[in-house]
Amino acid sequence: MSGDHLDLLALDTDGALAEAHDGLTRAGFIVAAGAATAAAFGAGAGSAHAQGLPASDRYVLNYALVLEYLQAAFYTEAVRAKGLTGKPRRAAEVVGGVERAHVKAFRDLLGKAAVGRPHFDFQGVTERNGPFLKTAVAFEDLAVAAYKGQARRIRSRAVLTSALGIHTVEARHAAWMRYLNGNTPAVAAFDLPRRRRGINKIVAATGFITAEPSSTSERAPRYTG
Repeated sequence: MSGDHLDLLALDTDGALAEAHDGLTRAGFIVAAGAATAAAFGAGAGSAHAQGLPASDRYVLNYALVLEYLQAAFYTEAVRAKGLTGKPRRAAEVVGGVERAHVKAFRDLLGKAAVGRPHFDFQGVTERNGPFLKTAVAFEDLAVAAYKGQARRIRSRAVLTSALGIHTVEARHAAWMRYLNGNTPAVAAFDLPRRRRGINKIVAATGFITAEPSSTSERAPRYTG
């Protein structure tokens, strides 16, 4: 890695991530993860809270839930693997707790309408400080861009307020991980959401999500550390 350019080779199987990482296309596989599971969401199912929300808001909540599943599983595995040391280990503990709280909040709101947890295979990047930090930077940058990209879809003021609250927390996570990895926390004056062009290719390139969730699955993620 040199300067502020994030080396994504540890995440990339065919060059798709490196090709897409141009500063404006970091929503990538996070957005796609939500899009891929939208079909699993039943508009007529769910808690009383979810039933009272517009369909577009329920879609965004499930999209965000998959995002949080991914991050929570990543940090939880990093802690369980016991391969991290020093500040990265502490960061994984703190951020993991926050991401698990996000998961719980979304599942409580959506009730039976919540999509289930996918299975994950992080391919060993949770076991050493260097690969962990590179992956964490990529995840957090993508998460920030993903929340930004979905804001225009939200119709409920309450949901928008909650989403913006989580968006700012994810931005703090991104700055923290970038600092620990030796990146400048904010490179550009503006962050722009990316279009969905090429998203499916980016999802496939990571190989981290190994199965799509069902609509009501209660299974825990498969940890690989």
